[in-house]
Amino acid sequence: MEIHLNISFPRIPCELLTLDVMDVSGEQQTGVKDGLSKVQLAPPSQGGLPLQITALNLHGDEEASHLSPDYCGNCYGAPAPPTASKQGCCTTCEEVREAYASVSWAFGKGENVEQCEREHYSEKLDAQREQGCRIEGGFRVNKVVGNFHLAPGRSFSNGAMHVHDLNNYLDTPEGQAHTFTHTIHHLRFGPQIPDSITKSLGTKQMPWTNHHSNPLDDTKQLTDDPAFNYMYFVKVVSTSYLPLGWQAKPGVMQAQDELVNDLLPMGSHGRGEDGSLETHQYSVTSHKRSLSGGDDKAEGHKERLHARGGIPGVFFSYVSTCRL
Repeated sequence: MEIHLNISFPRIPCELLTLDVMDVSGEQQTGVKDGLSKVQLAPPSQGGLPLQITALNLHGDEEASHLSPDYCGNCYGAPAPPTASKQGCCTTCEEVREAYASVSWAFGKGENVEQCEREHYSEKLDAQREQGCRIEGGFRVNKVVGNFHLAPGRSFSNGAMHVHDLNNYLDTPEGQAHTFTHTIHHLRFGPQIPDSITKSLGTKQMPWTNHHSNPLDDTKQLTDDPAFNYMYFVKVVSTSYLPLGWQAKPGVMQAQDELVNDLLPMGSHGRGEDGSLETHQYSVTSHKRSLSGGDDKAEGHKERLHARGGIPGVFFSYVSTCRL
């Protein structure tokens, strides 16, 4: 199943934003990047518009090209990542961070790490503190119960627990606290329903729009609390749109097994050559709480108590139900 999203976070820079996926089968995707784009946004005080792509580089990998061919950077006690540019070495600050994550070590700003000091990682991060981030694109998940979340810092497993390195998120200069204020511009499961189909749905008094299938579109949430958690509980329903007179043909829709789907380009799932469309609608409920605990007295629900602890961020828990 494909999930497509477009979400803006005006008060957290792209460097600190991580997307993870996990499901009941035990599969985990951490730090998902394939199929997604992160667009850095100017501070809200400056309009929040997208910045030029030339401003996106934080790690300064180009500086590594000036090093001696014999250079082998220290990984500071962690094993070098398998994707390292030089086997057994940590040439860049990013490779040191990957090495730390592989053994579930927090990293921070890279103090006393030669590669990070050479690339001015800490200074570049602080320069982006007031920026925001828009994450857009799509990724694939198993069609089982699962969740995906956008949370701060690199994620890793600590025993049976899924944790995030929150140091750089919480340790901010005076007046530059990050929060998970966000706008969900668009969130859908499966391909978009084309206008040619939506025009035939609904009535003149109540025309059908894609918002009926994607009710979280244009959702806005505001908070000034850095330690705040948003949870969306999504019930996904498989839905087929078939042309009049449609008949099942081998190799069109019923033969789209998971192996074949994995070979299709992103955005191709569910689109039959005969004009049929297999997508998903969903319904949603939501919950939000401060990780400091307390109640919802300010919202008129003093009887509603919240537990302490957790990870700040935006979480989507989804379950797939019967077909329409």
